[in-house]
Amino acid sequence: MSFSWDEAVAYALTLPGAEISTSYGMPAVKVNGRTFLSAGHEPGSFCISIDRDTVTMLMEVAPTTYWQTAHYAGWPAVLVRQNGPDPDHIRAMIVRARDWNAGRPRLREKR
Repeated sequence: MSFSWDEAVAYALTLPGAEISTSYGMPAVKVNGRTFLSAGHEPGSFCISIDRDTVTMLMEVAPTTYWQTAHYAGWPAVLVRQNGPDPDHIRAMIVRARDWNAGRPRLREKR
């Protein structure tokens, strides 16, 4: 089973306050001015921005789906393999990422 980038974006945009945007020049979905879903830098994966405790937990319990490269290590972000075996869990983590970012202060716009 798979869950593509396009499916992830389509699902994310159904969530309250979600809007299509970019992050570091890459396609992204934001809430409250904060990225919670982005294309990522690794083929076959996308990235969710979520608290570090959840990142650690996801990589421990489902390492075939959730992973990091050195680029993401130490940051509140985890890569999600598009061929992960549990699309429902991936959707739940997208919701959790949206909720976590929605609760954070809005970022100021760059001028």
